[in-house]
Amino acid sequence: MSEMKKITTTKAFPAAGPYTQAIALPSLIFVSGQIPGSPDGTIVSGSIAACTAACCENVKAILAEAGSDISKVVKTTVFLADMKSFKEMNETYEQYFAHRPARSCVAVRELPKGVPVEIECIALP
Repeated sequence: MSEMKKITTTKAFPAAGPYTQAIALPSLIFVSGQIPGSPDGTIVSGSIAACTAACCENVKAILAEAGSDISKVVKTTVFLADMKSFKEMNETYEQYFAHRPARSCVAVRELPKGVPVEIECIALP
C-alpha cells in the first residue's frame, strides 16, 4: 500500500464523491471517471463535443499532476448517456487520443450530475 499514491489537482473538476481523482502505482496510473466540469466545480453544458473536451482536459490535468501525460494512456472507458452521441464524441476524443489507446465505450442509463459523457483511463507514469 505504500507504493499507492493518491493524485489530486485543483486544475481538474473536483471529485464528486468519496474517491480520489487518480491512484498512481509505480507502473500504472488509474484515473477515475471524469465528467464534463471545470476546476471550479461548474458542470460544462452544451454539445457532446464540448462535454467530451472538458472530460479530456480533466484527464490531462490529472495525468500532469501524476507526472504523466495523455500520450501515455493505454486504456480508456467512455460512458455515454445516449449512444446517438457516439459519432460526435469520437470526433473530439480522437483529437486528444490520436495514439489510439485500447478503449471500451458503453451506453449507460444515467451518469452523475446528469452529464452526457464520462471518461476514465489507465496510463503509464
